[in-house]
Amino acid sequence: MPERPQALFAMTAENVPHIFPPQVLARLRESVDIDPGLVAEDLTDERVAEALARTEILVTGWGCPRLDAAVLDAAPKLRAVLHSAGSVKSLAGPELWRRGIAVSSAAGANAVPVAEYTLAMILLAGKDLFAARDRLRAERTYPGWALVPGIGNHGRRVGVIGASRIGRRLLELLRPFDLVPSLTDPYVGETEAAALGVPLLSLSDLLRTSDIVTIHAPETSETHHLIGARELALMPDGAVLINTARGSLLDHDALTTELRTGRLSAILDVTDPEPLPADSPLFDLPNAFITPHLAGSQGNEVSRLGLTVAEEAGRLVGGGALAYAVDYAALGREA
Repeated sequence: MPERPQALFAMTAENVPHIFPPQVLARLRESVDIDPGLVAEDLTDERVAEALARTEILVTGWGCPRLDAAVLDAAPKLRAVLHSAGSVKSLAGPELWRRGIAVSSAAGANAVPVAEYTLAMILLAGKDLFAARDRLRAERTYPGWALVPGIGNHGRRVGVIGASRIGRRLLELLRPFDLVPSLTDPYVGETEAAALGVPLLSLSDLLRTSDIVTIHAPETSETHHLIGARELALMPDGAVLINTARGSLLDHDALTTELRTGRLSAILDVTDPEPLPADSPLFDLPNAFITPHLAGSQGNEVSRLGLTVAEEAGRLVGGGALAYAVDYAALGREA
C-alpha cells in the first residue's frame, strides 16, 4: 500500500467521534494517515507543533481556529484544507489561496438537512399546523370535519430568496409537490433560473406574490437587514416568513412589530442576536415559531459531513479534482 499523506484534525475534539464515527473514520484513513487521538483545538499549542509541521492535509471542523500566516508558516507541507462543516469564512483567509493550498467544504452536505427542515416547515405552515395545534391545546375541542378555508398546499406560492446550495436543494425537493416556487437572487440570470425550473423575480415582486417566503441568502454587508419593515409590508396577509440562513438578514424589531398585528407568521431557526434574550417578545407571540438553530446537521446527520471529507480525501490523494473546492473569488457572496 502506498504511503498515505499525513493529516491532522483541527476542530473541537468532542466533535470528532460524531463527525467521524468508526466506519467514516476508517474510510478517511484509507487515504490519509490521521490520529483521532490528536486533535488540534489550538494550532499554536506546542503539543501539536510537531504534527502540524508534518501535516499535508488539515481536516477542519467546528471550532477550528483561524488559519493565519503564522499557522501556515508552521505547516510548510500543508497542501489542502478539508472542512467538515459549512462556511470556511471564519477560518480561511486569502493567505491560504495565495500559498496555493486547496480548500474544500462540506457545505453541500450540510445544505441537505437545512433544505429538508425548510421543506417540512413549508408543508406544515401551508396546513396552518402551528396555529391549529395551539388552538387545540387551548380549547381541547376537536373541530370536526368541517372544511377549513385559507389553508392547504395545493398551488401554494413559495418564494425562495437566494440560489445558495440550500436554496437550490430546496427547489429540487419542492418539485414533487403541487407548490408554485419562484426565486430571487442578484447573481442568477433568466437562463439559469429557467434551468432551475423557476421564474426569476425581483425581491419586491417575490414578496408581494408569495404565500410563504424562505430566506437562503448569505450573510454579507449587502444582505444585512435584507428583510425590514418595507419588505415585510409587501407580504400578503396571512403569509409566512421562514429564516434558516442568518439572523442578521432579518430586522427583528420590524418583524416583531409586524407580527404583533397578527398579519404575518414567522418560523425562525436563526435569530439576531443568537440566542435571543430571555425576555424577547418573539418567544410569546403566537404567530412566531422559533427553533434553536437545529436545521443544519444534527445527530446522525453530521456523519454525512465526515463522509464528504473522506471522499474528498480519496479524490485528492488519488490525483483527482476536489468535488467541493471553495472558490475564493466567490467566497464573499457565500454563506
